[in-house]
Formats: sequence, structure tokens, C-alpha cells
Amino acid sequence: MAEPQKKWSFSKAFAGIFSRSEPITDDTWDELEVALIGADFGLDITEELLSELRDSVIRYGINDVRQLRELLRDTVTEKLACFDSTLRLTEKPAIVLVVGVNGVGKTTTIGKFARYLRNFDKRVLIGAADTFRAAAVEQLATWADRAGADIVTPRSSGQDPASVAYETVSKALSENYDVVLIDTAGRLQTKNGLMDELSKIKRVIEKLAPISEVLLVLDATTGQNGLSQAESFIAHAGVSGIVLTKLDGSAKGGFVLSVQRTTDLPLKLVGQGEGIGDFTGFTSHVFAQQLVG
Repeated sequence: MAEPQKKWSFSKAFAGIFSRSEPITDDTWDELEVALIGADFGLDITEELLSELRDSVIRYGINDVRQLRELLRDTVTEKLACFDSTLRLTEKPAIVLVVGVNGVGKTTTIGKFARYLRNFDKRVLIGAADTFRAAAVEQLATWADRAGADIVTPRSSGQDPASVAYETVSKALSENYDVVLIDTAGRLQTKNGLMDELSKIKRVIEKLAPISEVLLVLDATTGQNGLSQAESFIAHAGVSGIVLTKLDGSAKGGFVLSVQRTTDLPLKLVGQGEGIGDFTGFTSHVFAQQLVG
């Protein structure tokens, strides 16, 4: 599913370093270290990148900051490309469980993802299994309508989330949908009861059909704090990939490397604006280009 990628406002952190042609100095390395930390690469990855870049500068005889930018871009691309960002949607229906804490943009992400899939003529069914918040169901129904997707909502207030998920998958199987997107409640990693409920939803769905993807939604503006969310969800939901939201106002895209390194999870989708069409698949070289400049 290839489509044009939109530009993000990441590279401001590096603009002062790479804006002019000049020799690489000790100040260059100091400024680059500050920029990498500011972009939320984290201390370990920042040190690793700087070490590799210094070695490459010596090996290839590089002495111009613009060449250093190209080298940084290529190095970041290589590290991001170690993870397979391909969405596994080959089953019919392909069932996608969407998880994440409140406030990361999960409901919006599902609406945008549905629209993204509709652009490829996929029949999409959404399951509103976040029954703990009535407003969540209403919001999701609005997004489903905007995306041109169908939706299964609770038959009564407080209906068991797992039963809503079960009904959604049953409908998808009987009516030949291509993709099923299951919403879940925003779950704080310290609330074991809610995590148990998430595991229950997963077990109930798998009685009917295999789950193709479990996507964890992370907010780009949270930076390294997203790591603690990721680790808990992986343990309870078998997360297979990450969706990064709110890229349009963030310069913290570097934490993607930390998340992937820590969790061994690929970034698969990105949301970089408020519009329903502001959503794309992840491509490592494009991300690195927009991150570094």
C-alpha cells in the first residue's frame, strides 16, 4: 500500500548544524549531541550514533557538515530499516486490535486508519469495544461515518467489551469484510484488571479467527515516556507494531529508535496531522529524511 508521504517538522533541531558548508569541528559534535538528545533519541542511542559517525568520518575522510548530515541520515535509515514495517493484512478478514492509553489519539487513529484502508477499496468494520466510556463509542461512530466504514456498537450501556469484539468479528466473517478494527479502552499499565480485560478480548476474538495485528498507539509528543506504555502492553496483548500519532507538532521523533530497540517492535503507521487523510504507512528512509533534514 504505497502512497505519497507528507513532510513533518522534525529537522528544525538540526537546521543550525547543517545549514551551511563548513568543516567539522569539536563544536559540530557538541551541537549534534544536543540536537540528537533534543530530538529524543535517548542517551544510549545518541552515544551510539555519535560513535558510529565519528568512525565513518575518519574512514571516509569526510570533513564537511553537509556530508555529515547525509551520513547521519543514512545511519538512522539503516537502524530504522532493521524492523519490518509491513502491515500483515493478508487474512480475510484481517483483524486488527488497537490498544493504547487514554489521550494518545487512539479513537482518531482508528478513524484515520479506516479511511486509509478505504482508499484502497477495503471494506472496513469497526468494533467499539471501549464500553467503559459512552463518549468513546459516540466519537468512534462519528469517525467511522467520516471514513466510510461500518461500525458495531454496544447493544446496551456497559456491555462486556469482549462480547462487542465477538459480535464484530462474527459480523465481519458472515458479511465478507476485508478488515476489522477493534477499539479498546484506554488502559493505564498499572491497572491490572483492565489489562486482564484486554487479554480476554484477545482470547475471545481468537476463538473465531486469528488476529492479524495488535497495534499500540503512541503519542510522539510523549517521547521516551512512551517506552513504559509499550513494555506493559507487549506483556499483556502481544503487540505486533506501533502507530505513532501527533507527529505534526513534535520534534521528538528520535524516540522511535528507542522504542524499536527496547521492544523489538516496528513502527508501522504514522499520523502527522489533524485531518482524516493525515495518515500514512511508515517508510524508514522518508522518516529519516524528515527527521534529519
